[in-house]
Amino acid sequence: MTDASIRTRLNALVPALRHFHSALLDFAKGEYEFLHGPVGSPFELYSLVMNNPDFQWLRPLSGLMATLDEVLDAKDRTLTEQNVADVRGALGLLFSETDTRFADFRAGYTRAKGENRVRETEARWREVLNSLEA
Repeated sequence: MTDASIRTRLNALVPALRHFHSALLDFAKGEYEFLHGPVGSPFELYSLVMNNPDFQWLRPLSGLMATLDEVLDAKDRTLTEQNVADVRGALGLLFSETDTRFADFRAGYTRAKGENRVRETEARWREVLNSLEA
């Protein structure tokens, strides 16, 4: 498989992960607002996401997405099947019950997965990820 085809397929994963992250963020915001009242502005939400422990569980997914963006933005790098395997492995670790490093993420995800939008956006990124094998 060529760099261009791998890059195209990984680029298809980016918006699917972004929508999933957005659904999880909306869920976390709802949890926060239930306990503390409304978040007043997008800037207040940004500050909460960056600094408040109630949003900490989202950071592993945010970091993975930032790393994927960096890899795709590096024009001088030739992408290989290893890059696809790395993304697949990193996502697998986030959801792995045996990896304790991401227990906080999984706890937040477990609370959120009852939401339709979370389930729908998760199904979409998983579909895109599965299509990377083709």
